[in-house]
Amino acid sequence: MDPDLLLIFGFILVMVILATRTAHLIHRRTIRHDERKLELKAEIEQARALQTTVGNADFRKFEERIRVLERIATDSNHALASQIEELRDLQEIEDRTAPQECTQ
Repeated sequence: MDPDLLLIFGFILVMVILATRTAHLIHRRTIRHDERKLELKAEIEQARALQTTVGNADFRKFEERIRVLERIATDSNHALASQIEELRDLQEIEDRTAPQECTQ
């Protein structure tokens, strides 16, 4: 065999090996990137679900307060002052517990 032919064949073989290895590394990196994107999407969905749950709880609190206020407005005035004081006490309790909930 001709030594120049062996040299050319060796060069082509090395190039094919390098190209294959590079393609493999790029493919692995692409797979890791896609997995990370899916993980981030899952975390975003979890955060949205949690936010919706917390938002619904806040909405229920406001709805309950509105119902109480409607009842106070439509009720006779003999118990109005006591109910307003109960609402103020409730607000003070919530104000005191809110900072504790944030730190936990």
